[in-house]
Amino acid sequence: MSQAMNDEEVLTELKKMVAFIRQEAVEKAREIQVKADEDFAIEKAKIVQKETLSVDNQFEKKKRQVVQEQKIAKSNRCNKARLEVLKARQENLQTLFENAAEQLTQLTEDQAKYKTLLQDLVLQGLLDINEPEVQVTARSGDVQLVQGILDDATNKYKEATGRTTKVQVVDGLPQDSKGGVKLAGNGGKVWVNNTLELRLQLLEEFMLPELRMDLFGPNKERKFYT
Repeated sequence: MSQAMNDEEVLTELKKMVAFIRQEAVEKAREIQVKADEDFAIEKAKIVQKETLSVDNQFEKKKRQVVQEQKIAKSNRCNKARLEVLKARQENLQTLFENAAEQLTQLTEDQAKYKTLLQDLVLQGLLDINEPEVQVTARSGDVQLVQGILDDATNKYKEATGRTTKVQVVDGLPQDSKGGVKLAGNGGKVWVNNTLELRLQLLEEFMLPELRMDLFGPNKERKFYT
């Protein structure tokens, strides 16, 4: 039968047990702390990664927005500059056409040249209308000039067509007209406008592409030419 422990031995055993429990508690606390530190580090890394991705996405979004705004601003500047160039070109062409209109006024002041031009305009109109009776409308100051070239014009018309035509000259073009004539036949159902302003307008439309090419060169934005 074992001998009972005295008080000192019991106290010693109790101290050993307390020390053991304390050691286990310390180790357990250390394990908990290590686990907590690991969990904290993992969670911190996740949060940092998430926030980093968010910042990167925001940066890329801002970058794309800035690039897009720069493209729009550049496009607006280019369009504005292109419109200013087109406006300047149109103004130059308009000045050119206005100068041409002034040249028409000078042409009508030269009676010999203007008389020859009127004969050609009347003859062309007669051939286009090709009617036995034609009315020619002129400026009030040109009526006598037109009457003076009728014989030559109708004779040439007869030579070209083998037909005769009776021509009546009347005053009717506006006072601000540049000159020329209008012709009408078949009761006004057939007519030809051979006024100088209309001929100049047609010439402008016909010559405009060529004038642009001569004055400003080829259009860099145009890919095909016929």
